[in-house]
Amino acid sequence: MKKAYAFGDLCAAKLHAMPEKPIKTSQRVFEILEAFETEQRPMALKDFTRGFGYPPSSASALLKSLVTLGYLDYDRFSRTYMPTMRMASLGTWVQRALFGQNEEVLCLMQRLSEAYGETVTLSAQSDLYVQYVYLIPSRLPIWYAVPIGTIRPITRSGSGWAMLGARNDEEIAELVRRVNFHEPDRARKTSLTELMLHVEKGRRDGYVFNKHTLEQGAGGICMVLPERRFGRLFALAVSGPVQRLEEKEAEVVAAMRAGIAQLEIAKSTQAGEPDSTA
Repeated sequence: MKKAYAFGDLCAAKLHAMPEKPIKTSQRVFEILEAFETEQRPMALKDFTRGFGYPPSSASALLKSLVTLGYLDYDRFSRTYMPTMRMASLGTWVQRALFGQNEEVLCLMQRLSEAYGETVTLSAQSDLYVQYVYLIPSRLPIWYAVPIGTIRPITRSGSGWAMLGARNDEEIAELVRRVNFHEPDRARKTSLTELMLHVEKGRRDGYVFNKHTLEQGAGGICMVLPERRFGRLFALAVSGPVQRLEEKEAEVVAAMRAGIAQLEIAKSTQAGEPDSTA
């Protein structure tokens, strides 16, 4: 059964994984903006005070500030707020940066989704964490849907293991030292020896098949993308129930390898053109 999130729950799920608590005002700004993305309708002050438990005076002041800055529009008749096109234009360059000039990565994700029906994710390394930057949800019964923007420790993620395989052993050891320094729970500290077993297997196989790391019964087949965009590592994953993935592991791996090879070909044909992701 797939887990669903209300707009208040979605932000709570992201905060649970964060390494440190964000500044309250900045947190509320993005909670408001993500609520519009989730609800996709004009929203009133009471939606935010009830959904997030904001004090009415604080919520009102924050919404008015966003109106003043030109990111929200206020309708006096319905007393509702709505994002403006200024908001919509903020991230238009990101899709091209993540997916390529002709959106080759997105096309590959869509092909994998259509072929296997499983959840397909694109994640990026963010220092000690893996962040899910794009997701195509499964059309089949699954146990868990990860909200875009969610972060997980890189040492406890299949996509993270795949990314670490592109680093040298000294870099991995230093990263584990930093991860453990920031982890107060002794039981959750990372064993470098155990981690390297996953990393080295991924290097040998050319992919990582993590099983039961996110939730019992769930897994993912992960490959790192060879091209670094803005210096960042990205990984592609096809995720779903372990048993279902095991039945089609070879087929999924072959399709991912063929798709990534096509990305390399597309990149080489654009070599003579200005590269906006360089």
